[in-house]
Amino acid sequence: MSDLRLGSYATSRQVEQLATDEAVRTRAWKTIQRMGITKLYIEVYRGGHVVRPEHLIFVRDWLSRKDIDVVGGIATVPGGDFGVRQKGPLGWFNWQNKKTQRDIEKVIRTAAGIFDTFIVDDFLCTGDVSEESKAAKGDRSWGEYRRALLTELAQSIFVGPAKEVNPTITMIVKYPQWYDRFHLFGYDTETFPQIFDEVWVGTETRGRSTQRFGFVQPYEGFVNYRWLADIAGDKIGGAWFDHGDCAEYDFIDQAYMSVLAGAPELVFFNFGNVMQGHPDHEKIIAEFDQLVELAAFVREHPVIGVPAYKPPNSDPGGDMYIMDFLGMLGIPLVPVHKFPESAPVIFLPAQAAADQNLLNHINKARARGAYLIITTSLLIALPDADELARIVGVSPNIQSKPIRARLMFLSPKTQKLEKTNIMIDLESPIGAKAGPADILCTAGGKQLALLTMTETANGGIALLNTHTYNQADFDAVGEVLLCPRPLGLLDMEGPALSALRDVFGNRAIAEIDTTIMPKPRAPVLDGPNCVTFHPFYPYSDASCVIQNFNDEVVSVTVTIQIQENKLNQFIDVFTGKPIPTRAAKSKSTISLDLLIPARGRVWVRRVDNVR
Repeated sequence: MSDLRLGSYATSRQVEQLATDEAVRTRAWKTIQRMGITKLYIEVYRGGHVVRPEHLIFVRDWLSRKDIDVVGGIATVPGGDFGVRQKGPLGWFNWQNKKTQRDIEKVIRTAAGIFDTFIVDDFLCTGDVSEESKAAKGDRSWGEYRRALLTELAQSIFVGPAKEVNPTITMIVKYPQWYDRFHLFGYDTETFPQIFDEVWVGTETRGRSTQRFGFVQPYEGFVNYRWLADIAGDKIGGAWFDHGDCAEYDFIDQAYMSVLAGAPELVFFNFGNVMQGHPDHEKIIAEFDQLVELAAFVREHPVIGVPAYKPPNSDPGGDMYIMDFLGMLGIPLVPVHKFPESAPVIFLPAQAAADQNLLNHINKARARGAYLIITTSLLIALPDADELARIVGVSPNIQSKPIRARLMFLSPKTQKLEKTNIMIDLESPIGAKAGPADILCTAGGKQLALLTMTETANGGIALLNTHTYNQADFDAVGEVLLCPRPLGLLDMEGPALSALRDVFGNRAIAEIDTTIMPKPRAPVLDGPNCVTFHPFYPYSDASCVIQNFNDEVVSVTVTIQIQENKLNQFIDVFTGKPIPTRAAKSKSTISLDLLIPARGRVWVRRVDNVR
């Protein structure tokens, strides 16, 4: 089996065309050959349209004869008289209603007799607020009720009936990419991976600077896949992304981020868009071999970094999607669903408050000298966080009062704090004085903390006082799922950006537990914003991928620890060209100066056997 394969998903109307129009089949086959697609997902139902069984069988057999793997699929969205549409802002089902349940189960039973593998697309969720659902909800929160409902239905009308018809069928659940909202609308990240045989993940981040699909950052694809892979374990499958709102480079960016996260298969939604064409299709074809090489390397050497703790079904408070934005600042965060008990450095946003034993975990981590980075939103969300608040120097009664403040920097000429034009959203107006590692802002004539450092006998603690989004931000613009507005956080530059990276990177690396991450230490990134940094395990070959999401060439420096008995020479694997080195400030390190093209990437790797 290839280290990376390409698939595409044909919607129900497209499947009907494939079954009934020979000219469409001819064009489809040329597209499949041109793109190197080896698997096609055949949809049986979408929006009220049910494909006739004989059409499904015809398309299945036609593709099978051409050695294309075939998977059935369903998009569970209402239409016509099929099921019952929810009462709420999005076009989802009222899953509480028996008609919805009966109609879906009937389609699933039919499909299970035709396909041996079947995927449930994005819409196994609900925002229904009808009287029927209110009565069933009772005293539970909407999120609790919806997760319980869809957990039960996942078994009773999807997996159970499918396996009654076809005991060997493989049932797949596909999660969308809006991971910090799953828990509100029924996507249970704990029970679904237990019920379904496999888990597919949406990495459809699209254009990051447009309103249409939210101001979603490319790093979100990495976060979503790695987090769900951490939960699903061996059940994890491919990554799924689409063409919607994708200008040139946006589509192929999704491919690279998915592969870096560990995806062995890329599914393009939808096949009609693939047939129509996109500027990035030729890039996919031209760069497929290097995507395959990267996928093979990631399989043996996964991306590593600072673990960011998000338990299943956890609420983000004012830290919604915070990992995506920090990742876009060159901070290599890797999401985990269990507390990283042996990690030397740990990032704890508000999501971590869902762990009822968090304070106990924190105390144990501090006792072994771990380095912690916590957020203001965590202190607000965490019960009995008084002691932790006092350690970082804030009031135990701190409240969420988001405020926009102007970023400040320490002038190298005057050694005084000066204002910038960069506006940052803070979670709370926490007053602060400038410490050697602190980052400050100003608003209303007061100095406010963006980041403060506290060194203790049991290790250091940093407080990050950012505000990304909360429910009020979503309500203000009528958004339900995706980032409601851009953030000034991504404009960070210069000394402030270096100081932020230093907290997650240089200081973290200095505290590395050699029993967990053996020396040499990780590469260190220096460069502008909107550049992502992906170091690989182990650190000994200093391999990393750096991606430039800016629309201009950027200059980046990577500092690497010198290895004894090695040549300490490096190449860009993507181009095969050697990378010049120069002496760094420390005698034990060398630096690589890289020019990364607009929307380009570099794969740095040590050459052990250069002759």
